[in-house]
Amino acid sequence: MPSFEITPIGTVHNDRTDVQNSDNWGAVRSTITVDERFGEAALQGLEGFSHVEVLFVFDQLPERDDYREPRPYRGRSDLPPMGVFADRGPRRPNRIGVTCCAIESVNGRDLTVVGLDAVSGTPVVDLKPAMAEFHPADIKQPQWVADLMSEYFLP
Repeated sequence: MPSFEITPIGTVHNDRTDVQNSDNWGAVRSTITVDERFGEAALQGLEGFSHVEVLFVFDQLPERDDYREPRPYRGRSDLPPMGVFADRGPRRPNRIGVTCCAIESVNGRDLTVVGLDAVSGTPVVDLKPAMAEFHPADIKQPQWVADLMSEYFLP
């Protein structure tokens, strides 16, 4: 397959630096500073939305060596094995993450969001306003996911 190159559009700034600390992101306030090449008006209009989808790169952890065998979710033996594309973890092909975050403020090239599960210094590759028409109303998932994630976004 052909490869491609992605240049970050900005960087995450927050108080989280430990890539192993992977829970309790709900109250994390992050500022995404968009690169100056996009100008001061790059975020104009985003303040009219309540949420933004942030696409970023898990740049501080390597990809796995082999994706062929399903692994227990989060490495926990009490959870079922999952194929790589049924997992949202950071050690994945291309290391791309995506999170829908609440917008707190827009100020020039700075976008402040709440609930972004990315550590400080993380490169951001795109921002997209969250629109109701793009999100399904009837998402289905196994009960163990709801149980596991019940503390993921706690303050």
